[in-house]
Amino acid sequence: MVWTDVHPPAGPPMVGRLAEREAIGRVLEAVRDGFSAVLVLNGDAGVGKSRLLEYAAESARDLSVVRLVGVEAETRLGYAALHRLLRPHLGRVPDLPQRQRDALNAVFGLDDAPPSDRHLVGLATLTLLSDAAMATPMLFLVDDVQWLDRESAETLAFVGRRLYADCLGLLFAGREGADGLDVFGDLPALRIEGLADVEARALLASCVTGHLDQAVAERLVAGTGGNALALRELAENLSPEQLAGVTPLPEPLPVNRELEAHFQQTAALLPADTRTLLLLMAMTPTDDQAALWRAAGALGLSIRSATPAVTAGILSRGTTAVFRHPLIRSAVHSAASAQQRRSVQAALAATSAPERRAWHLAEATEAPDDDVAAELEAASELAQARGGYSEQALVLTRAAEMTAHPGRRAERYLAAAAAHLASGNLPAVQPLLELATPLLEGPVAQVRATRLRASVEMFCSRPGEVPAMLLDAVARLGATDPAASWDLLREAVQAAVIGGRMITGTTPREVARAAAEAWHDRALPAWSPDPLMAALAHSMAYGYTAGAPALAAALARLRDADELHGQDAFSVMISIAGDELWDIEAKREILEKLVRSDRDRGALYGLSLSLLTLAKVEIWNGRFAAAESFYIESDDYMAATGYFRSGDFHKALLYAWTGREKELRAAVAAMRALAESQRTGVTNRWAAQALSIFEIGRGHYREALDAQLAMFDDHPVILGDINLAGMVEAGLRAGDRKAAIMAMDRLEERAPLAGTPWALGLLARCRALMADGDEAELLYQESIAQLEKVPVAVELAWSQLLFGEWLRRRKRRADARVQLRVAYESFASWGAAPFAERARAELLATGETARRRTADTLSDLTPQERHVATLAASGLTNAEIAGQLFVTTSTVEFHLSRVFRKLGITSRKHIASRLNQTGPED
Repeated sequence: MVWTDVHPPAGPPMVGRLAEREAIGRVLEAVRDGFSAVLVLNGDAGVGKSRLLEYAAESARDLSVVRLVGVEAETRLGYAALHRLLRPHLGRVPDLPQRQRDALNAVFGLDDAPPSDRHLVGLATLTLLSDAAMATPMLFLVDDVQWLDRESAETLAFVGRRLYADCLGLLFAGREGADGLDVFGDLPALRIEGLADVEARALLASCVTGHLDQAVAERLVAGTGGNALALRELAENLSPEQLAGVTPLPEPLPVNRELEAHFQQTAALLPADTRTLLLLMAMTPTDDQAALWRAAGALGLSIRSATPAVTAGILSRGTTAVFRHPLIRSAVHSAASAQQRRSVQAALAATSAPERRAWHLAEATEAPDDDVAAELEAASELAQARGGYSEQALVLTRAAEMTAHPGRRAERYLAAAAAHLASGNLPAVQPLLELATPLLEGPVAQVRATRLRASVEMFCSRPGEVPAMLLDAVARLGATDPAASWDLLREAVQAAVIGGRMITGTTPREVARAAAEAWHDRALPAWSPDPLMAALAHSMAYGYTAGAPALAAALARLRDADELHGQDAFSVMISIAGDELWDIEAKREILEKLVRSDRDRGALYGLSLSLLTLAKVEIWNGRFAAAESFYIESDDYMAATGYFRSGDFHKALLYAWTGREKELRAAVAAMRALAESQRTGVTNRWAAQALSIFEIGRGHYREALDAQLAMFDDHPVILGDINLAGMVEAGLRAGDRKAAIMAMDRLEERAPLAGTPWALGLLARCRALMADGDEAELLYQESIAQLEKVPVAVELAWSQLLFGEWLRRRKRRADARVQLRVAYESFASWGAAPFAERARAELLATGETARRRTADTLSDLTPQERHVATLAASGLTNAEIAGQLFVTTSTVEFHLSRVFRKLGITSRKHIASRLNQTGPED
């Protein structure tokens, strides 16, 4: 049920609950101050959650109050609750940005548009509600969230995470431990306990009109645990003699489960037609009165059947009959016999719309029925077309249960598992796979099940067993389906790259060789990930000489693509391929294109990964602040989606360059722990890269070399090339020339094959380091000239630093100062503290004074403010920024107002110049 009321009716007297009322008050104050706030109330049935929502409504008479109540009968109908909530605001949908408008129209079946990513639906809901709150601040009260359909619950949880300065408050209430609460798990929450003894006795006394014996009151309070609903029911249903202590109290007291039994006993005394009507009401959405009375007519019931239930206190008095408490609804439903439920379901099936008819038919059918199963499968396709993947999964599961043939039943279980996977509900996948496995017939079905298991493992960042699992599936398929085999091998290669030498049951090279042998180049769209994955497989299987040309061709193909349809981890593969060739330009261009595509589709999980990889591109170009903004944005989306979160370890490279040792050590420890627990060998490589850069920056060459040597022999080498130049330097400075030569030999082999300016610039630098005579000067100059061609500013400054050090040791102080000053200015302006201090020390040794830089005023900007400011400086409007960051325009306006104040400007046209200013020297 959903309705709006500016002056809600007062509930029973509020007793106690000072802490809870203060928490609600903070929510209301935030809304009144122009901000937003969210709070989830959870606790046992009857403990007082609904009364607290009523208190919030009573306290919000100056706000527009909107209420939504979850309905058990709707839990399987995707976006049903959201549609009820937004129905009064659908007139605003045409004013939404097109992508958001299309997303809502698709899920509500208002046009034939393909389903959008569910996070676009969340953004559209956020925009719609924020726009509605511009006129009058709004408070949304959502009760019984455990009975919201999953799509609606996820959408509302997403909205709760994205609110900031929108004059919107959200209060959710749900039963403790219910499945439906899991999607709200990371929102601010307050557990509602039973009333304290003093408050419970006061509530009981307020409900008793006659004498209340003190000992009886204490017994009732202790027996109910302070449950407010139980206390009120006891006060109403115990006799005056029992309350006065004249006659004994019943044993056991009707509380908790007994309270539900009490409601069932009360309903059992009603006439048969009233009991049938109550059951029909329990199985029908509260606000769909038309459906209720159509089915009632089919059952021969009229409005008069409700009168005895109103008299008995089962239904509330009013123009629309509703259950007095949600617990009564569930009590009525659970008390009915299977035959009674089937009879009501048959009436609902006879009078429902097609998308609901199939489910009611299934519930009305006692034994498996293939015709009903087929109707359910057709209904599941309608759900999928609207993006209701959770609904699709539930309907397919029921279709499987109604299917007589074991093999066909298994197929439907697998389809339901795939729908749960698409919805992001990973815990629901495994039970369906277990149901399907004993029934599977033939290799195709077995392979399908294996692929689903592998997908779950990869979604959970557990690649260890995936490659062997998928190779086994390929073997079972044989030569029957080459295209399906390649899809499995492509996914196996991806898992092998991420798992590295930590995968089990096979090796990365074996996986790569199987994929390389199976690959046949064919006509594919330019955005296809297949050529890139095949190129990575060739490089891993046959060596760099064979793989480099294929990698270069695959990256060129993606650069030429008009659009990208990236899979979730495709950005990671692009990043790895770009690093293998030292091709920063291809990497940046493709990743930026992928980020745009992910934004357009609302694919927040893929977008979060794309931003992580793009952040590293910015780091290599010395744009640390931009990288920090990308990291913040990525973390924001990870939190919004509820997927696996990596904490701060993905910032290890940034911590290394900026010299934040404490954070770096913690990140490295987390990466190594993840590698050990999840079998993600790639995180060990990232950790080694970050540690080596940090240690080289501060002149600890032995430690840097040890970090690099730990990964150097990890075959096949993926992610190793980008560290080779550092290994040459660390080996030479640590006195381990053998290690330096090993790295140099590999660099001499691979850099010319890559042929990119980054690769050739590093090769010239390392040749200069290895040179004994004056030829080093020409090699350093060549390194600088090559690195100037591409956006790798930190590498350029690094070469200038090494050249300056070489010149100083040759007693050419004036020439050394030129290189060292440029290097120092660059490192210092970026915040690359270890390298800046190293360059500063060298400058001092030449006789020049180099003062440390102080932090500039821009450091006062939070990462979110800096990111918004950067986007505003690029020319985007507030609405465009809001759409890009999946927030509201109100939030963007708030951040910009703080940016203006901190930067001392009054117009967005001045943002760019202030962002480009550097701080003064001390």
